[in-house]
Formats: sequence, C-alpha cells, structure tokens
Amino acid sequence: GRIVYCQMLNARGGIECDLTVTRLGETAFLLVVPGATLQRDLAWLRRNLGDDLAVITDMTAAEIHALGLSEVARIHGEMEKIRDKVGFRGDLKQFFEHLRTSPQYYHTTREDYLAEVDTHVKAMEARLPAFFNTLPKAGLHVKAVEAFREKSAGKAFYQSPSPDGSRPGTYYVNLYDLRDMPITELEALAYHESVPGHHLQRAVQTELTGLPPFRRFGSFTAYTEGWGLYAEELARDMGFYTDPYSDFGRLAMELWRACRLVVDTGIHDRKWSRERAIAYLKDNTPNPDGDIEKAIERYIVFPGQATAYLIGKMKIVELRTRAQTALGERFDIRAFHDVVLQSGPVPLDILEKRVDAWIARAER
Repeated sequence: GRIVYCQMLNARGGIECDLTVTRLGETAFLLVVPGATLQRDLAWLRRNLGDDLAVITDMTAAEIHALGLSEVARIHGEMEKIRDKVGFRGDLKQFFEHLRTSPQYYHTTREDYLAEVDTHVKAMEARLPAFFNTLPKAGLHVKAVEAFREKSAGKAFYQSPSPDGSRPGTYYVNLYDLRDMPITELEALAYHESVPGHHLQRAVQTELTGLPPFRRFGSFTAYTEGWGLYAEELARDMGFYTDPYSDFGRLAMELWRACRLVVDTGIHDRKWSRERAIAYLKDNTPNPDGDIEKAIERYIVFPGQATAYLIGKMKIVELRTRAQTALGERFDIRAFHDVVLQSGPVPLDILEKRVDAWIARAER
C-alpha cells in the first residue's frame, strides 16, 4: 500500500483541511475527517478515489452541533438527579464548583490514587467473562507517568502490548498534579483506558493474527475512542459506579465529549472565537480551567478529531440496541461484542454492515 496526503483547497486557494488516506488494493479508507464542513471535499475524494471510500460519518456540521446541544441538555438532566440524590443545595453550576474546589474529591498521594485504580481494575477483570467471549491474552499494568514526561503528557493514556507478548499493555495515569485527577472520574477513566476499554479492544486487536497488519495495528478514531466511551457506559450495565459521585464522574466525562461536538463545530463552522469556546466549556462542565484551555487549543489545530468519540460510541450503542430489538431473548451481549471486536478498527459504516450481517445470520 501507499500513503496519500490530500490537501483540500478552498475557493480562495487556502488550505481548508488535511486528509490522510490509506490506499490498500482497491479500497481507500479515510482515517480522519478533520472538520464537518467537508461535503464538497468528500465528493472530490469519491470522484478521485472511488465509491469504496469509507468515512467516519456523513453528518453535517449543523447536525453534529445540534446533537451536541441535545446531549449536553440530556446529561445535565441526569447530573441534576445525582445532585438531588446526594442532597446538595444549589444549582448545577454551583455543584460543579463544589466538586472542582472541595479537597475531599481528590487524593492526597499518588499511592492512594493508584491503589484505588488497581482495586477497580481487578474487580472489572473478574466480571469480564460474563460480558465477553473474546479476552486479551496480554497482561495489563497500571503505572504513573514517568517524571521525565509528566509535565507535558496527557492526563491518562494507554500503550498497547507488543505483538510478541513480551510487553504488557499499560494504562498510564499522569499524577503530576492530583488536583487534575478528581476521584469522581477515577472509575470511568480507568474503565476507558484499561478494561473493558482500550486495553481489551487494542490488545485483542493486536492478537488477531489472521488480519493484515494495517488492521491489527491501525486505528479509526470513531471506532477506537467510541469503544473507550462505550466501555465507560458498559461498566454501569456491569454493576459498577455504585457510589453516586462516581456515576456523576462518568456523566462528567460523557458531558465533556458532548461539549466537544458543540465547540468543535462552533469553532470550525460557526466561526466561534477561542474565548467563546472556552466560556462554553466553563459554563457547562465541571472541568478545571487548565483542562479547558488546553482542550480548546487542541480542537483549533485538530478539527473534527474530538467529535469522533461520542459519534462512535453512539453508533455502537445504536447497533447493540438494533440487535437486541431484532433478536429478543436470543441476543447475547458476548456474541455482539465478538462481532465488534474481531474485525479490528473499522469505519462506522463497515461496522454497521458487519453487525447487520450477524443479526441476519442469527435470525435464521
């Protein structure tokens, strides 16, 4: 195969976006759609690369923006129920500020944070066989980000195991500033990055030796990060988040992804200023100011990438609901997860075709 870098030019001759396309045989896969105002550019790609181009989504910027606003409102409603359940007196913004500034919602030592993560991960690993047939052979380590890179690294990330099994998968937690790592989000973050999230998906992917290398080691953001966000919600179905504050943390992380739909399309389609985007996140999320400013700067230079998380997760949930409706009592969540995981990362329309084919076979 070969890599093709396409620079789409707008009517004024300036660079509107960069698209990275991998061509293997006769099929071209669009790895990232950076920005949602690309209808003309996608038409150009289809004319030049053929009808077999697989893209993340055909939603317009306006549709993505509206979806984001709708999800923000829905999640705020769920958060208000938890606020009332724990007996907090005040509106949602005041509850955000309470969680953001009160010391009881933060660990005081790195050791305490890592110990709590380890407890949740071990409990999750014990429950995985009830929801998954396909489990990774590779082990999982949880580590603090090393001192030499903790000032510049992200707050949490995952490193895949080596293909030969000599190195386990690693969930890295950045504990440089514990005030950036609230206890309320500890569970959801752990499930996203480790199991049943990135470690389960990416380790299984690496172990799919029957697939070509680009499918064993490649990635589609909407699939990979959509799975991570799906894993956060799946953990609730598996009986986790027994503490209401942890469930609030799950919602806070989902809210962050919903707000991304709003601010990304706001910046790149509706010409929002940096300051307006920052203000939107401050008004609608419990995240600290440092998180918000860094995030907006990322969205400015990497259009569209952040929208893929929630769109991918919603597609997986949609397909699961479709299968449950079609199969009724014959639906097996472990078999559904097999279909999703054993393809390796694929564009969402390809995933939908695979799930629909599985449903059709199961209905016979």
